[in-house]
Amino acid sequence: MDSMGGDLSRQDAERGTAVEFVYRPTAVDFEEALRARARRTPAGRAQALLAPGVATVAVVVFCVLRDAHPVAWVISLVLSVGIAWWGTARGLRTMARRMFSIVEPYGECRMVADDNGAVSTGERVSFTADWSVFREYLETPGLFVLLGGDRAAGVAVAPKRGAQDPADVDRLRAILDRNLKRL
Repeated sequence: MDSMGGDLSRQDAERGTAVEFVYRPTAVDFEEALRARARRTPAGRAQALLAPGVATVAVVVFCVLRDAHPVAWVISLVLSVGIAWWGTARGLRTMARRMFSIVEPYGECRMVADDNGAVSTGERVSFTADWSVFREYLETPGLFVLLGGDRAAGVAVAPKRGAQDPADVDRLRAILDRNLKRL
């Protein structure tokens, strides 16, 4: 019991506690984040399926108009959809490298998060965001990925390798669960 006459729950004790992650962002972090976004969000799935879908429709229309032989249909579909998937994967990788090129000059980052938001400080820049900037988050084996909300579009990553203590990963997850929608 505390001096106020009530029990202090563990959740209330953790609610006021900030968590700190120290890490150097990598291009692989952004690739993992964008792949996870492509799998778990409607917008990401639509983006990933757009090129293969267009390729399929184009081949079908072309083959119907040309009265193509079924073997030509199959070969054309396999090749065009395969190339479209490769192009989509390549596009995600290019996008991730561009995102990384923006944060690479920041060097080592220190991110401190609590129930009010997150402050990220790099070697050359500092950024503060309250949780209303983000709408939702998802978790991968190596990252927490924060996805932009109504007032901001974008993706922010918090690599789990930056946790100062293994318990900090659970503490950040609890903070995110209280403030954002989990996908």
